[in-house]
Amino acid sequence: MEPTCSFEERDAQPTLSIHTSAAVQDLPGIFGEAFGAVMQYLGQLGEHPASMPYAAYRNMDLQDLDVEIGFPVARPLPGEGRIQPGEIPGGQWATLLHVGPYDQIHAGWEALTAAIAATGRTIAGPAYEFYLDGPETPPERIRTLLGHPVV
Repeated sequence: MEPTCSFEERDAQPTLSIHTSAAVQDLPGIFGEAFGAVMQYLGQLGEHPASMPYAAYRNMDLQDLDVEIGFPVARPLPGEGRIQPGEIPGGQWATLLHVGPYDQIHAGWEALTAAIAATGRTIAGPAYEFYLDGPETPPERIRTLLGHPVV
């Protein structure tokens, strides 16, 4: 079954995240460390993530990705050191649910980008991946919600 693109209005969501640059092949280790650091900090604050972790990609240079890695939180929280407060923007979004291994996610991005263009909309922000399943999930069943703010 082909993945389907959805267009929806989303509320802004406060976040805590780590911003870094990395080559795509280094992301698994960087993600694990960043997610762990943010979770530890949330624990120090007596807080919990509001939903699943995410990454926001501000460019697509696979050897030097500009990426924000973190968690949505229920309310704005203070940052500390490299863990900074931020926000996933509200407004109109295009999303697509990719099911399968991360090394096949490019097909989902191609489908989402084509659907955005086909409707005459324009991408208006970073590429977001919302990781709906944990690392124990078999690769063929991993669900990743892909999304872009659009206008």
